[in-house]
Amino acid sequence: MKNFRLESVILAIGLLLLGICIKGGFDSFAERDRSVNVKGLAEEEVPADKVTWPLVYKSLGNDLGALYDEIKRSNQTIVQFLKEKGISETEISINAPEIIDLKADRYSNQENTVYRYNVTSVITVTSNKVDLIRDLVTEQGELLKRGIAVTGGDYRYNIQYEYTGLNTIKPKMIEEATKNAREAAEKFAKDSDSKLGKIRHAYQGQFSISDRDANTPYIKKVRVVTTIDYSLED
Repeated sequence: MKNFRLESVILAIGLLLLGICIKGGFDSFAERDRSVNVKGLAEEEVPADKVTWPLVYKSLGNDLGALYDEIKRSNQTIVQFLKEKGISETEISINAPEIIDLKADRYSNQENTVYRYNVTSVITVTSNKVDLIRDLVTEQGELLKRGIAVTGGDYRYNIQYEYTGLNTIKPKMIEEATKNAREAAEKFAKDSDSKLGKIRHAYQGQFSISDRDANTPYIKKVRVVTTIDYSLED
């Protein structure tokens, strides 16, 4: 009987110790699992540093040879205009003309067609002189005095502005996004009567570059969002 009681006491003590160990393990696991997930945003507006400007004009006629000579003269006139305004030859490219034979176009009204050939010519300026190009866009009417009507409205030939200096502002923006994420995490920890611990996981989102708005495509908005998991401590 005495041995049985002794064994019972030992078993009870063992179960008690086992329960304490299990509870401590659960508490430790729960502490490790406490965390907060926050996002930090950084945005910056920057001026475009590259521009692609297509100058488009149309030519109509029935004689391909005469049209070729006319297009050659027009191209020379446009290139001369651009050089006079400060654009270098290396920034100018002349595209091959796009020719439509209206007599062979089944969708055209051939009976009312005066001219057989409709030719679209494009001269493209690619430059980092963004401000100069913006000024020239408003001055392209000068080409009318030289006998060339530059056309617009074709979505294929819209002027495009780009920002290529992302690598120079990346570190600063990542730092700002991380700082904003930490401030949000600290506020959460304070509200939950906890202390902010170390970073458990961090994810840098993709940088995006977009126009600030439809009216100012030459001003770009750069944006990045970072996602960070912080541990929480009592």
